[in-house]
Amino acid sequence: MTLSVAIIGSGPSGFYTAESLMRTIDDVEIDIIEKLPTPYGLIRGGVAPDHAKTKNIARTYEKTARDPRVRYYGNVTLGADIGLEALRGIYDAVVLATGAAVDRPLGIPGDGKAGVLGVAAFVGWYNGHPDFRDLDPPLDTQAVAVIGVGNVAVDVARVLTKTPNEMAATDLTDYAAAAIHAAPIRDVYMFGRRAPHHAKFSNVELREMGQLEDSAPVLDPAELTPDVPEDFAATLSDRDLRMTRRNLATLHDFAAMEPAGRTKRVHFRFYASPVEILGGDRVEGIRMERTRIEGGRAVGTGETFDIACRLVIPAIGYYSEPVDGVPFESGRSRNRDGRIEPGLYAVGWIKRGPSGVIGSNKPDGTAAAQQIVEDCGAGAGKPGRAALDNHLQANNIRVVSFDDWKRIEVAEESAAAPPAPRRKFGRVPEMLAVLD
Repeated sequence: MTLSVAIIGSGPSGFYTAESLMRTIDDVEIDIIEKLPTPYGLIRGGVAPDHAKTKNIARTYEKTARDPRVRYYGNVTLGADIGLEALRGIYDAVVLATGAAVDRPLGIPGDGKAGVLGVAAFVGWYNGHPDFRDLDPPLDTQAVAVIGVGNVAVDVARVLTKTPNEMAATDLTDYAAAAIHAAPIRDVYMFGRRAPHHAKFSNVELREMGQLEDSAPVLDPAELTPDVPEDFAATLSDRDLRMTRRNLATLHDFAAMEPAGRTKRVHFRFYASPVEILGGDRVEGIRMERTRIEGGRAVGTGETFDIACRLVIPAIGYYSEPVDGVPFESGRSRNRDGRIEPGLYAVGWIKRGPSGVIGSNKPDGTAAAQQIVEDCGAGAGKPGRAALDNHLQANNIRVVSFDDWKRIEVAEESAAAPPAPRRKFGRVPEMLAVLD
């Protein structure tokens, strides 16, 4: 008997689950359901356009999608085109791999003003995600404030300050490139509430900020310690301690660096927490409160300072969109190590919250595959794919197959002006027009 599994979402956690299922059981039928015509989730819509090597993992996912046991159903939206209960009725197991795409708000006075844009929305805009194509960020500013000191915050600062020449060989969308390169931005401020050794950069990404053509990192050496404080070092694994020390050394290098004629600055500011967005209907600045560290926590000192800017980008985390019929808490599904209910599972960020890097999703896929085999065995004889096909055809749902996606990809590559690898379509009708 064939085990039938539906995976909702085609990002890393979804593909890792499919890969693990195929390794675990031979007689399995896996259908990957994705609301966009395009697969790969954050690989396409979240990874920075100038990090092409990171995107190469999609080649591995393509091998999975090409396996005869797997079928890709693009342009099919859970809830609108088919409900979760219907899927659970026709598949032995359903896996939620829908990620966490909603920005956490700052939660301070003024954070609803025009010009406050969450980082998921902003990154989606410059990466060509259809949900954010019409975002139109206010780039008519000399200064931008990014709240957060992690890799995504660094991505934003780098994309905003790289030259057209540096971005020429990337898949930055044409409309975003035109807007960013025409913007008068000279200063990007990155704010962290705690100390430099608390920052979550990977060292490779952090070092890039000192190697840009026309942008220099700026740092106050008084904010840096010679080494990671012993009490904090004791809380870290050996691996994390090594990375934190490398980051601290890199920040020391930045503090000693001369701008050397570069016209833009990325300011790394620590011990600072946002308390108010300033301005009328739209952002005119941000008020920050200086902090100190007590017991590992950032505590306000009452001393504030203002930064004039017209764009504020909080990069402080995400939460998952609720799914009808799924219990949620703290911005993610309520589950027990991935098990939500019998036959219903979660992987990736909707399982454990937004943390880690792309490879962090692989253990989730392995665990889900083992749980499905333990719980569902060889399958209960549910119709799976055949019933999904009947439902979609009966409701005239336009499905984009994996072969269709490859045609879209070829069209994007053909439309690009070298050395850019592709010219992304930012709207679903543009993608479907290729197929028509």
